Amino acid sequence: MSLAAELPTVTDTYRTVAGRGQARFEVRGSEFIGHVAPATDRESAESFVDSVRAEYADATHNVPAYRVRTDPLREYESDDGEPSGSAGKPALNVLQQRDVENVVAVVTRYYGGTNLGVGGLARAYSRAVKEGVDDAGVVTERPHERLSITTEYDDSGTVRSVIESEGVAFEADYGETVAFDVRVPVAEAEALRERLRSATSGRVDIE
Repeated sequence: MSLAAELPTVTDTYRTVAGRGQARFEVRGSEFIGHVAPATDRESAESFVDSVRAEYADATHNVPAYRVRTDPLREYESDDGEPSGSAGKPALNVLQQRDVENVVAVVTRYYGGTNLGVGGLARAYSRAVKEGVDDAGVVTERPHERLSITTEYDDSGTVRSVIESEGVAFEADYGETVAFDVRVPVAEAEALRERLRSATSGRVDIE
């Protein structure tokens, strides 16, 4: 069973995981490994799921769940062969209850020979995600976007000075022209564009 849901547009700030996390434990002989990671979009979430499935290809199940801030918020879960509702939904429920977004979880299970029942499975998959999120840590983030800024050398010092004054993360590439790759909070992006255009009298290309 799988679920893909589109929910209302998300707010300006959100909670997400600070990095990758992992949890490992056994329940009646079955080994569970919870993997949690940040994911900025559906593609990066599914890439993480694929990487876990490849690394643990010999596992009985690799159950995925994610919540990513597309427009609107997108949620996904799958039971990956476990009884319906016993794995993917409990995993996703943890992400919802912890109110974290831009996050992906995969719970790996190695079957130990004893059936756990739907309730036992739900508790185990929930625990794996909870402990994975705890290991990763939770932070509050603001939505960001990337700006690609290109300018001639004559204006590059001015452009760099404006970008640095904003205190945002960026990378500069000095080739035939100077290109800046800037990560800026969405709420501040338009003001930065205007500052750059004003400072260079419009002699800057911003995408």
